[in-house]
Amino acid sequence: MDILIFMQQMVNGFSLGSMYALIAIGYTMVYGVLRLINFAHGDIMMVGAFLGYTFMVVFALPFPVAVLLSVTLSALLGMLMDKIAYKPLREAPKISLLITAIGISFFLENAFTVFVGGVPRAFPVPSYMENIFNVAGVTFTTSSIAVPIVTLGLLLGILYVLYKTKYGMAIRALSFDIKTVNLMGIDGNTIIALVFALGSGLAAVGGLFWAINYPSVEPMMGVLVGLKAFAAAVVGGIGSVTGAVLGGFIIGFTEVVVIAFWPEMGGYKDAFAFVFLILVLLFKPTGIMGEDLEKSRF
Repeated sequence: MDILIFMQQMVNGFSLGSMYALIAIGYTMVYGVLRLINFAHGDIMMVGAFLGYTFMVVFALPFPVAVLLSVTLSALLGMLMDKIAYKPLREAPKISLLITAIGISFFLENAFTVFVGGVPRAFPVPSYMENIFNVAGVTFTTSSIAVPIVTLGLLLGILYVLYKTKYGMAIRALSFDIKTVNLMGIDGNTIIALVFALGSGLAAVGGLFWAINYPSVEPMMGVLVGLKAFAAAVVGGIGSVTGAVLGGFIIGFTEVVVIAFWPEMGGYKDAFAFVFLILVLLFKPTGIMGEDLEKSRF
């Protein structure tokens, strides 16, 4: 493989990994607070993509407005999901929360299949997102540049909220002991709802970028992507926001670069994320940036 092809695959891997990272952040934040693997998170990504499609096709809204509305409504959906499904089970065994998350995932997938159909629909990609540039023989589009920039910007925003604001302090305190935080006069349920809103909003951004780079939307689009994003969160260190982003980049690079080296393995590309996950956990069970969650979170 010559250097140009390698650089091209690096660009592709960076873009793909950024989309995994956006979704992985939501997984790791919810787990850091509730010890819950929210398996409905990938379907929130699907909902965000469908909302963007609806606003652009049905209501003919500009792409930036559609993104803003989609992210806002997805965040509200995350809060509603917590209020209806997870809040009543705060004191229940963790397995009950896990089963509930799987149930919500199936509900969203089947509800969208019933109401919008299971046939993929072409996503209206804005023309300026498809502009092609060539730098030193490496080709990339506007979207392949925008995704990593947006991901890193949102990561900095999340880190600022976590470490420089009172809400972030409350989130980090809540991740250690919910009951103690409630005794200190902080409404734990409100903070948990904020965590779900942040995670769901990021998943919607990831879903919209996914629909731009793979221009179609369908009800099952979040299943495999969500599982890979979960693998990314675990690889990076579940409970670490920065680790989730690092894990997303690693999974994206692994998936793209391995196929570039061994094209005949293209049919197995979806397995590479989970093979890499197993290898990482064999040598570092807490993930690359993971620590003992009784000592440090986020």
